[in-house]
Amino acid sequence: MSADIKVYALSTCVHCKHAKEYLEEHKIPFDCVHVDFLSGEERAKIMDIVRKLNPALSFPTIVIGDKVIVGFRRDELEQAVSECEKR
Repeated sequence: MSADIKVYALSTCVHCKHAKEYLEEHKIPFDCVHVDFLSGEERAKIMDIVRKLNPALSFPTIVIGDKVIVGFRRDELEQAVSECEKR
């Protein structure tokens, strides 16, 4: 897959857990940042990134190529992953 997948998540979020499980079950590589494990300047920097992608600051915020998916939306994930694989 040419595009990297980044998941911004909270460790206690059930929707984040389902999104990560979906990607893992389908053997789709991704990087995950658990925002609640960060602190100080690092956390502020990541929160600024998430705010630009998703002003509501809700989780998970998933970036696949140039597409941003907010929440665990299986259909949107499947479509975005499929589009990235075609590139």
